[in-house]
Amino acid sequence: MVAALLASSSTLLSAHSTVGCSTGYMDDLREDWDALVAAAAQTSGFAIELSALCEDELDGLIAYLRNVRPLPFRFVSVHGPSKDRRLSDDELVSALEQLPAWVSAIVMHPDAMVDLAPYRRLGRRLCVENMDPRKHLGQTAEDLQRYFEALPEARLCFDVAHAHAVDPSLTVARELLSRFSSRLSHVHLSSLDAEQHHVPLTDSDQERFATVLKRCSDVPWILEAPPV
Repeated sequence: MVAALLASSSTLLSAHSTVGCSTGYMDDLREDWDALVAAAAQTSGFAIELSALCEDELDGLIAYLRNVRPLPFRFVSVHGPSKDRRLSDDELVSALEQLPAWVSAIVMHPDAMVDLAPYRRLGRRLCVENMDPRKHLGQTAEDLQRYFEALPEARLCFDVAHAHAVDPSLTVARELLSRFSSRLSHVHLSSLDAEQHHVPLTDSDQERFATVLKRCSDVPWILEAPPV
């Protein structure tokens, strides 16, 4: 862990040794992969999630990762496209299969996967993320059950802020972790604003999420907004 997290005012973050960040919040550096990796490393040298939320970003990311040495992080994840989709599911999976073997996880939104069969080819690298209330599916354990039945090797990317937005009591969060604990790959961590956009973790959410996050102490936590 480097200075940005060591200096964090969040006791939740500073107490967890396997924290990293997503490049998704670094809008000013979008598609400059060298700069994005360098910025992420200034937050944490342990983990990174490289975000290609728009399909147009994916080719550049794949080309970048195929032409660099393995990145200096213990855990490397890629967030696959959920916006501006034009490729079929089979074509998208064929592209994702080109990611180097040292990419540990490939995160997909369940509503972005229509034909689930091709995603079986990603094996345990595929991580299905629980969704926020804006989506028409994928928020609850019951919603995600059919995905994991169709994709038996897939894992869970647990977004605690999404789960809290769906159910402020965090019962949905606890049910997701109880049912899919053996599939848990990593955590997405932030707070959400009124429009469900990721923002830095607030003090109140830090306290609110702490009990749930104790159940995720042995996996990486990926920040989806800058640390504070």
